[in-house]
Amino acid sequence: MTLSPLTRKKLRRFKSIKRGYYAFILFLALTVASLFAEVLVNSRALVVHYQGRYYFPVYGSMIPGTGFGLDYPYETNYRELSRRYRAEGGADWVLMPLIPFNPLENDLRKEEYPPFAPSFKDRHFLGTDTSARDMAARLVYGFRIAIFFSLTLLVVNYLVGVTVGCAMGYWGGKFDLFLQRIIEIWSNIPFLYVIIIISSIVVPNFFLLILIMVFFGWTSLTWTLRTVTYKERAREYVLAAKALGASDFRIVFKHIIPNTVSVIVTYAPFSVSGGIVALTSLDYLGFGLAPPTPSWGELLQQGWDNMDAWWIVGSVIFAMILTLMLVTFIGEAVREAFDPKLHSTYE
Repeated sequence: MTLSPLTRKKLRRFKSIKRGYYAFILFLALTVASLFAEVLVNSRALVVHYQGRYYFPVYGSMIPGTGFGLDYPYETNYRELSRRYRAEGGADWVLMPLIPFNPLENDLRKEEYPPFAPSFKDRHFLGTDTSARDMAARLVYGFRIAIFFSLTLLVVNYLVGVTVGCAMGYWGGKFDLFLQRIIEIWSNIPFLYVIIIISSIVVPNFFLLILIMVFFGWTSLTWTLRTVTYKERAREYVLAAKALGASDFRIVFKHIIPNTVSVIVTYAPFSVSGGIVALTSLDYLGFGLAPPTPSWGELLQQGWDNMDAWWIVGSVIFAMILTLMLVTFIGEAVREAFDPKLHSTYE
């Protein structure tokens, strides 16, 4: 696909805004890394060399302890297996991830009560939570859930908001007035009360929360696209397309929406940050994803209840500040790069 000269100019402008550009690179790297979190944070070994054969447990099926000469039929404890092979000093070895714990695993100790403070010796680099689960593992997997929740929410909100908003702005009249009244009523429904009612009936999951958030989140973008479409439909290129016999569908989706892309793209980073904050807030209040799903909001709640365990609240707050700061820098750079006033001439 060949980019237009104007689009290339906008992209060059975005790259010239160093703070936003490097924030985008770092955010993209963190998101891609979260896709392969199992390679970095996992209680399963990356590679096991046993009796001349190689095993790759991370993305494979469960391997019982008997498969490596141990005396139990359930899944192998690879940390113990690694220590055993090192003590034996033979040809067998185990390669573990950087953080050898999964986010649901309880690493309890005799005569001690969690949470446990950060320890390089125990490989709990950020300590544990109140259930002795590794904080770093909970943060990494919680980041992945939060990011893909917000991205999924962004896509669905945009599909609904852009479609309805453009339809309202293009056709106007009674159709527009009717949907305006619907949106006004919709916007006055108390979001938190609906969440509380639904949570008391069913346990929310990822897709149910997406559905609820879309139910309330599509209206703001709809108002914006309605206004922009009203302005665009009176321009000469729309009148020319109508004169040439173009259908309404083609005019909206082939002409108007591409010319409102600056508005759509500008809203995207801030919608992502809004999705992250919304999910974290719901989890903090206990109306989000069901435990033991890794969640930043649930960790914040633990930190609030255990202020002496500074590593819990400190880790979550640092992760949230870093993520939201990166998204904000990206949003500022996108807004400046795609500002139509920078790429327009008036006569």
